[in-house]
Amino acid sequence: MAAPIPGYWQLLAIVTPVFVLFALGVLLPRVCRLTAESETGMLRIYVNFFYPALILKSVLGNAALREPANLLWPPLAGFGTIVLGFAAGYYVGRALGLHAGSGLRTFAFAVGIYNYGFIPIPLMESLYGREPLGVLLVQNMGCELAVWSVGLLVLSGLSLREGWRRVLNPPLCTLVAALVINRAGFALPAVVMRVVDLLGGCAIPFGLLLCGVTLAAYVEKPRQLYHGRTTLVACLLRLAVLPVAFLLLAKFAPFSPELKRVLVVQAAMPSGMMPLVLARHYGGQPLIAAQIIVGTTLLGVLVIPLWLYLGLAWAGG
Repeated sequence: MAAPIPGYWQLLAIVTPVFVLFALGVLLPRVCRLTAESETGMLRIYVNFFYPALILKSVLGNAALREPANLLWPPLAGFGTIVLGFAAGYYVGRALGLHAGSGLRTFAFAVGIYNYGFIPIPLMESLYGREPLGVLLVQNMGCELAVWSVGLLVLSGLSLREGWRRVLNPPLCTLVAALVINRAGFALPAVVMRVVDLLGGCAIPFGLLLCGVTLAAYVEKPRQLYHGRTTLVACLLRLAVLPVAFLLLAKFAPFSPELKRVLVVQAAMPSGMMPLVLARHYGGQPLIAAQIIVGTTLLGVLVIPLWLYLGLAWAGG
């Protein structure tokens, strides 16, 4: 017998702590007097220690990730859904009258990248436990490939060589190594796994705080974070149109139950935080990225539980 589907208010209770941590992160720079250098240091700690530990914790000993289908389809699904978002954002942006130089590239980039890490990781763990979480992390590998290849071309016109270099980061290398170890059936010493468990447990709260820190500078001037055309259309596209495509994929594609659950959760996600950081460094327009991120994230507090409920009821969970 299938487990009962959580109601809207139960799902909202699961989602709310995620956004509370995010809001606390927005307050951190003022309360703790953090500087830009502090934010950079936090990012390095997250990328080099906490997130790799979470990957090891979720992948090692995970039986679902010994199935070949769960090593092939999740990265392809991650890559395809991100690229679909880029295409939708680009053509909708053009229809709005945006063009290169006036925010078209940043609009497409920010709409296309959903929050595939910070928010869905705690949701997956709360709803399904460890095995589907490992599949989510493998799917994220495809998302990363899409962001650093097609995404950077969309945002700035960088060459593939410049984008692919950045794909080879500590989380991705850790994921590949963990998948090989898990597939071979090796086990790390208990002491090592205890350290990994402790570090991995810090990843989600630390990452959510970091997201809030990144947006803090823009929240100080709230009026600039809303633009009627940009914000409303981005919310419609990211939180109404694209989720339907995700759920159709989860319903009808020949995927494993674990990957279908990942797609149900990802369907509900607002825009990710990465576009804001990358728009700063690759010639984009950070304010447009911030408008899209803040708009879809605030609306997401109410919309995420709704899409989760509909997705679980229709596509299965």
